[in-house]
Amino acid sequence: MTSTERTFTSVEICAGAGGQALGLHNALFRHLALIEIDPHAVQTLRENVEGNPEWEGCTVKQADLTKLDPDDLRHELGLEPGDLDLLAGGVPCPPFSVAGKQLGRDDERDLFPTMLDLVQELEPKAVMIENVRGLLEPREKFQGYREELLERLESMGYEKCYWEVLEAKNYGVPQLRPRAILVALKEAYAPFFAHTKPAKRPLRTVGAALDKTMADRFANIDDPRAEGALKKWREKALKGVAPTLVGGSKKHGGADLGPTRAKRAWEALGVCGLGVANDSEEMKRQGSQERDLFAAAGPKLTVEQAAIIQGFPQSWKFKGKKTAAYRQVGNAFPPPVAQAVGEQIIAALKAAKEAGVMAPVGEPPSEARERDSELLFKLADLSAPTVPQAADRRSDREGAVVG
Repeated sequence: MTSTERTFTSVEICAGAGGQALGLHNALFRHLALIEIDPHAVQTLRENVEGNPEWEGCTVKQADLTKLDPDDLRHELGLEPGDLDLLAGGVPCPPFSVAGKQLGRDDERDLFPTMLDLVQELEPKAVMIENVRGLLEPREKFQGYREELLERLESMGYEKCYWEVLEAKNYGVPQLRPRAILVALKEAYAPFFAHTKPAKRPLRTVGAALDKTMADRFANIDDPRAEGALKKWREKALKGVAPTLVGGSKKHGGADLGPTRAKRAWEALGVCGLGVANDSEEMKRQGSQERDLFAAAGPKLTVEQAAIIQGFPQSWKFKGKKTAAYRQVGNAFPPPVAQAVGEQIIAALKAAKEAGVMAPVGEPPSEARERDSELLFKLADLSAPTVPQAADRRSDREGAVVG
């Protein structure tokens, strides 16, 4: 499907290596812009988006959001307030991560206020914000801050559809990766949203996800141990899903697959978590076959295989050297999760469009609620059987109002 066949538009901030963007693209959003500050991730986005007819019209913009003027961005994209269908973003997680100090609003990396400034300027029909589970669990930790953010959204005419933790393994991703997802829609559109988490999808194991690439890696070497090592890996890898991939800190050494507990979980799946493997060509050049394929715990994952664990297709290419590329993968939002949420938003916007709903720009929330209720009453009257009793018609109206 080309971009011209995509009805609903999206702009994404903190796009990273494109996990959320790819998922929303697969949900059939047409991206106008992907905004990211990290130079390696920007290279990755450009590698996959620029010149790709399916992403026609999408601008990859390298920018520091703290220095980006929302009005300038709107004019750069040629948008009027209310034109945009979805503003999405995975704002930085360190302010809320249990792995950090959890400073929340006091962390200079907190970009929630910046995201809401963009919402205020662009006035999209829908907002989707992704972050770590630590923002929601335990519930009392950041409750006051969450309430402030929601109050600001409400003041701009948005209704929270849900703010829940979604587990990646429930959406076809072979990994334990819980993420906190906030979905809010303009009040005119919110009644058409399901207000529930996306339906779960079949579980996919590490073995099922990596079998072809692992078989290819062992087939590309001339070593009598290869067949036995592959068989041993398969026996373990079919047991379940992977622990959470981590991107790691730029301040510390090379990439690996996480802390000690995670490494033990990887070993149970037949994978050595003490580093990331070279791809086949680099392995031959460096002579790292013993390290990459025959470690005591099992073969190490390549960057490509880590990306598959994250839910990326093999066609998505990551730029930069091995460590930089792996960190992009480890910090990504799994595309299948973004797709599941995006499909919910698309369904709501389609239903609202078919019902003739349009949210006037800058309309006060109270007036929007009154107008939407009247519209839904009229829709109920049109769809209800012709029955003379007033009581029956009143019952139809009451059943038509959602929320």
